[in-house]
Amino acid sequence: MGNAIGIHAGVWVGDWSPASARYAIAQSAQAGFDLIEIPAVDPRTVDSAETVALLAEHGLDAVVSLALGRRDDINTTDAHASARGERRLLDAVAFAGDLGASYIGGVLYSMMGKYDVAPSEQARDNSLAVLGRVAEAAGKFGITLGLEYVNRYESNLLNTAAQTVQFIHDLAASNVRLHLDTYHANLEEQGQAAAVRDAGPHLVYIHAAENHRGALGTGNIDWPGLFRQLALSGYTGPITFESFAGTIQPVHVATDIALWRNLWSDPAALARQAHGFIAAQLAAARSATEDTVTATADFATVP
Repeated sequence: MGNAIGIHAGVWVGDWSPASARYAIAQSAQAGFDLIEIPAVDPRTVDSAETVALLAEHGLDAVVSLALGRRDDINTTDAHASARGERRLLDAVAFAGDLGASYIGGVLYSMMGKYDVAPSEQARDNSLAVLGRVAEAAGKFGITLGLEYVNRYESNLLNTAAQTVQFIHDLAASNVRLHLDTYHANLEEQGQAAAVRDAGPHLVYIHAAENHRGALGTGNIDWPGLFRQLALSGYTGPITFESFAGTIQPVHVATDIALWRNLWSDPAALARQAHGFIAAQLAAARSATEDTVTATADFATVP
């Protein structure tokens, strides 16, 4: 089974109004993608039935994502913030259920932002407890939760694949897995391939993002190394392109992710390039892996 190639809706739009949903879904399908990642920014205001109809019309699958903020952080001992975070996570579960999406990924375990203090065991335990309840609710819809670890400036809790695997072990929920973002791995890991190896069988979803979050292949991410390790590990999950521009995202979003400069202006051209790049990397890695397996087998048969 091949990897689904996805695109984050934020490449196209900064909200999920009916017009934005139609535009983003149509453009994603036209660019050749298999799925679209829809942020659960305010899911209670979204006409889920209309989105489902648009997805069916254009033959796209969908996944859902979100990142908690300071007011709804669950990596905390603040009971009020934690309750808001749990409510937001459960709203995302309901939203994904309405869409028929089987995956919710992102920064589900803490706020996405710079902490002023080191992580505490009490705050970590609270995050585990909340996610345990959310995972149980998600399981009733057949939904998998993907914990996207991020760099040290955007969470104090999970910054590496190894930390995330340990957190997943401690959580002990069968439908919670690991979400790898190449942008964050580039900042925190010894290498992209090492991150894949550390993630092991827990890896369920990938954000393909360049180190500067612009066009793929124009920065310093080790794409061949990443895709070679994915092929060797037998990864068959989605690979979703993620990039943002301040001309498309609302000001508060651009500020939250420090989007101070725009690296592209034409989302359609960017999307087509990203789809072609990911497809080519997948094909090259599969070919190289097959050649390695064949060569190894031939060597083993030499008398």
